[in-house]
Amino acid sequence: MQTQLLSARSQVFNHADPYAVSDYVNQHVGTHCIQLPRTGSPEASINHRKFSSLDLCRLSYGGSVRVTSAALENVYHLQILLSGHCRSVCRGTEHFYLPGEILLINPDDPVDLTYSEDCEKFIVKLPIGVFDSTCAEQRWTLPADGIRFASTQHDINGILNLLTLVCDEAETPGSLLQVQERYERILGSKLLSLLHNNVDRVSVQEHMSSFEHLIHYIEEHLTEDIDIVRLMRVAIVSERSLYTLFERHAGTSPKDYVRQRKLERVHTVLCNSSHACRSVTEVAMDYGFLHLGRFAESYRQRFGELPSTTFKRSRCVARSHLQ
Repeated sequence: MQTQLLSARSQVFNHADPYAVSDYVNQHVGTHCIQLPRTGSPEASINHRKFSSLDLCRLSYGGSVRVTSAALENVYHLQILLSGHCRSVCRGTEHFYLPGEILLINPDDPVDLTYSEDCEKFIVKLPIGVFDSTCAEQRWTLPADGIRFASTQHDINGILNLLTLVCDEAETPGSLLQVQERYERILGSKLLSLLHNNVDRVSVQEHMSSFEHLIHYIEEHLTEDIDIVRLMRVAIVSERSLYTLFERHAGTSPKDYVRQRKLERVHTVLCNSSHACRSVTEVAMDYGFLHLGRFAESYRQRFGELPSTTFKRSRCVARSHLQ
């Protein structure tokens, strides 16, 4: 695979002790351990550039090597195989990577990679803040558990050219930090747009519109059983996004919101002396409160009196108007 990703101008080690190169990688790219064959004398090489908050690295160990790490913690690793092949084992899933394929390691992913003797790879270390900032700028919704990319990505069209430009700028003498930061933002946005991940690209304004639609739906169907699955279908969002919507705009869960609205509707009906209801039980069951004891206690906590008290008072008012 022919690329222009970091030239000899960025060379740090050439045909060096693999463990010396590994120590350098630990300092600048990511904490890891390497295991080399017991025979042979592999020679490792590394080209490296710091670029804004990114680290760019072109690396080969000169021999078959196994790289392991518990997790990268606060960074993502984007890896592109330039030659050779790589065996990855992550959470019980095995995959073999070939030149031109992308491996993206999430911060909490355990690392267990075995590279072939002829393997050379290009690595971009991206702090989590790069993607958080991109989401903030694009007004995309951050996942509650953090951004996660699918580990296996096959199509690098549109990314390789951008990385080439990034490397060229990194090797340009006197490169301005403002320019580097601009490239960094473009790269973060590009990766989030092209690679499979869990970011919800619906904007905050669109989410607000979705929430208003949900509220209208709930108000129109309060006498029905409104569960989470039903609300997900109405809003066309995932369960996580649904909970995010209600937490952001109502400060509570979807289930608690629906329950509160049902209680408030029951209260309105019981207070309405002209409403043709015969008993508290009738109204409660109309709105899905089948356990009358729990309903009465929830009602009292919400309105400061039992539902029977509200009902009796409204009926007394109605009789007094008739006399």
